[in-house]
Amino acid sequence: MPRYKLTLEYDGSGLVGWQRQANGLSVQEVLEAAVERFCGVPVTVHGAGRTDAGVHALGQTAHLDLPREASPDVIRNALNHHVKPHAVAVLAVEAVDEHFDARRSARGRVYLYRILNRRPPPALERGRVWHVGPRLDAEAMQAAAQLLIGKHDFTTFRDSLCQAKSPVKTLDRLDVARLGDEIRIEARARSFLHHQVRNMVGTLKLVGAGKWRVADVAAALAARDRRAGGPTAPSDGLYLVEVLYGPR
Repeated sequence: MPRYKLTLEYDGSGLVGWQRQANGLSVQEVLEAAVERFCGVPVTVHGAGRTDAGVHALGQTAHLDLPREASPDVIRNALNHHVKPHAVAVLAVEAVDEHFDARRSARGRVYLYRILNRRPPPALERGRVWHVGPRLDAEAMQAAAQLLIGKHDFTTFRDSLCQAKSPVKTLDRLDVARLGDEIRIEARARSFLHHQVRNMVGTLKLVGAGKWRVADVAAALAARDRRAGGPTAPSDGLYLVEVLYGPR
């Protein structure tokens, strides 16, 4: 059966995350229903990452096997028609060989976290940013973020329900920058632990608020204890920006 790679964007608000679950509608379920309407048979859509409830995507990747060949443009347009009215869009479809696997073939993932840092609450961006009223020190947050780069035991930033076999990950990039009223935190690694990005952001926010020193982040990392870290940032501000393939 021909295999196709999908590039997707979606608004995670009101969805239970990527993975099909019994407690609500997921992105995977929305897509699989659209595919079945298109080709007439059930098809499993395999995602590159299991984004949590409320998390958004600008460049999620998935693959599927169809019972017959079709033009990538035809597949894209048909799926976008059948996913309505849900806030899920297929940006691109590409024919790939049978060895391509959206998750296992990935060489990196890029996430963006957005903090709206102003006193007035968001109106247009509600549900898409973490609103923090008091001004945060983005430069201090950036300095603290650099202490997390590299290969470490990230137990402090790992959710208690994380199913990864090891807490050791290599964080390639963690950058914090202010753009007007918005603070953007970009993280890149081959893979992440469950809630790792949101737990790192919650910890960096403590630094930005002056409640933690920069050095406290290094101490929290070294503790290898979730209780030593900061709170978990809300899912609203998190975006899966890109899944990377090919040589690193």
